[in-house]
Amino acid sequence: MIDAKTVNHIAKLAALKISPEEEAAYAGQLQKILGHIEKLNALDTSGAEPLSHALELKNVFREDAFPHSDKKTAEMIMENSPEKAAPFFKVPKVIE
Repeated sequence: MIDAKTVNHIAKLAALKISPEEEAAYAGQLQKILGHIEKLNALDTSGAEPLSHALELKNVFREDAFPHSDKKTAEMIMENSPEKAAPFFKVPKVIE
């Protein structure tokens, strides 16, 4: 059973100031939450496999594909660059 002393202790741990009205409301809410937890604890989970995630994880990676990776395309891109320091693009300094 959640009493006023327990609610005040939890409020102190959370650095909260609560009024007597809030104290009574929180006691009721916490009691309901503990009731739900008791129901969950009463369930038979002996046949259930433990999970680390709710959904099964699978690898969604794909192989890298470079459809336009020929040398001519790379040269054309470098030729159209406003500033370059081969084989790199030259950009303004962003970190000082």
